[in-house]
Amino acid sequence: MFAGLRGVRRADLPREIAAGITLAALAIPLNIGYAQIAGLPAVVGLYAAIAPMLVFALLSSSRQLVASPDAPIAALIASLLGALAVAGSENYVELAYAQALVCAAVFLLFYVFKLGFLANFLSEPVLVGFIAGLAVEILTSQVKKILGITTTSEEFFPEVWEIITKIPQAHWWNVLIGVGTMAVILGLRRLAPALPGPLIALVAATAAVAATGLNSKGVSVLGSVPSGLPTPHFPSGVTLGQWASLIPGAIAICAVTLADGLLTARRYAEQHDYRVDGNQELRAFGAGNIAAGLTGSMTIGSSASRTAAMDSIGSRSQIPSLVCAAVVAILLAFFSDLLAYLPNAALAGIVAVAVIKLIDVRKLADLWRLRRSEFWIAVVCLLGVPVLGSLSAVVIAFLLSAVDMVRRASKPSTAVLKPGPAGRYIRAHEPGPGPAVYRFEGPLFFANADTFKTEILALETTDVVLDAEAISDVDTTGAEALRQVEAQLSAAGRRLVVARATGDLRDLLTHYEFELTHFDSNEAAVAGVRSGESPDPGPQGG
Repeated sequence: MFAGLRGVRRADLPREIAAGITLAALAIPLNIGYAQIAGLPAVVGLYAAIAPMLVFALLSSSRQLVASPDAPIAALIASLLGALAVAGSENYVELAYAQALVCAAVFLLFYVFKLGFLANFLSEPVLVGFIAGLAVEILTSQVKKILGITTTSEEFFPEVWEIITKIPQAHWWNVLIGVGTMAVILGLRRLAPALPGPLIALVAATAAVAATGLNSKGVSVLGSVPSGLPTPHFPSGVTLGQWASLIPGAIAICAVTLADGLLTARRYAEQHDYRVDGNQELRAFGAGNIAAGLTGSMTIGSSASRTAAMDSIGSRSQIPSLVCAAVVAILLAFFSDLLAYLPNAALAGIVAVAVIKLIDVRKLADLWRLRRSEFWIAVVCLLGVPVLGSLSAVVIAFLLSAVDMVRRASKPSTAVLKPGPAGRYIRAHEPGPGPAVYRFEGPLFFANADTFKTEILALETTDVVLDAEAISDVDTTGAEALRQVEAQLSAAGRRLVVARATGDLRDLLTHYEFELTHFDSNEAAVAGVRSGESPDPGPQGG
């Protein structure tokens, strides 16, 4: 319990508290921006930095992982809830609270049944393309805010074209504020990276709007934010059907959070030599989202960027998250009026800078260079998110990954072997006289069973030794192919024996009721076949 607070000495407290103030400076503008992306009131994003962040910090085994709303989660919420209610409506907001509770249930189910490993099925190409697609979708919405325009198109490419054609109609004060905010953040990131660039840029833009009255000249501002702390609230007006419709989206949110969050937590734990418990992180995310759903907040996940920021300034505990929650609570309790003049274009600029790095061009280039099929899977997912919707894109990309995996597995590496140095067997271009040694590298299953059968039966030799060292599994289709091979070789007066099979594979073949002769090495198998003898168990060999 409270593992994330361990290891802090009294001398470390000033540094940890200062890190917490910096975290609050990052969280305030970003949480407001992500709430807007999700189609939610700004205060919903700020509430996420109080109770949910506190609960996660107290339960997390990671000393550094920061839990908060992030760009992918905000975009997913907007995509998922937009099909159920009008963005910004009362029912939409209640659905957002319900979404947090459904996400909590999924996280806790993963925790109870130890299902965190399922996040591994979201392959890197899918994850890279999916997050880049969400970033493209977010950037499109932020460009509209910076330009100060609205669009009527609901489909992605027509909307992009409409934005381009409406550039001459842009509100240039909005553009100046948005672009200026981005310039300040990027400039401070290069010249003074220790300073909270987003907060400085937002304060400057807000002061400029308040001092010059630009809000009366068409510059869009945040407006009044309710003061006071969040109060307990259970989602109301959500039908049973709507609760059920939130489940697929919750699974998608949890999968993305686990794939990103657990990887980030493990990376920093390894760097700083402490242990992180993935299952405990599931519980912490579940409890944090219960707090979110019951205190008028939006779903929380992990933030790699804020975690990196805390690490870079020397934080080694969850104290900054506790300090951040206190700072945001004080802001909402006593100073919420200061938020009224925040220009939406500045918030859009802050979010745009935050999400642009989610388009990992270097990783896409690596995929193109290393494996083209995975590059195209990433591209399908990238384009699928804004065009088809996030869930459809993930499903399609996942299916493409599965098809690509089966395609590769259907053509495993195989070889005919011949005697080589030191009694080991090496690859040969064609079988020599006597028994052929055939090596099959991979599980023998439905996708490659025909290849296995065809290649063995094509060997024009007397007997066949199956080098089974690399066969990790055999399904029923593979077993049937092996049975047919054995029968056809036997009918031709030829013999099939197995060499180098693992104990598990031998047990599996026995379970399938095979009575094959097994040898511990290829050399022993060839000698045994030539002499017609049964195996004489010896040391494992090649």
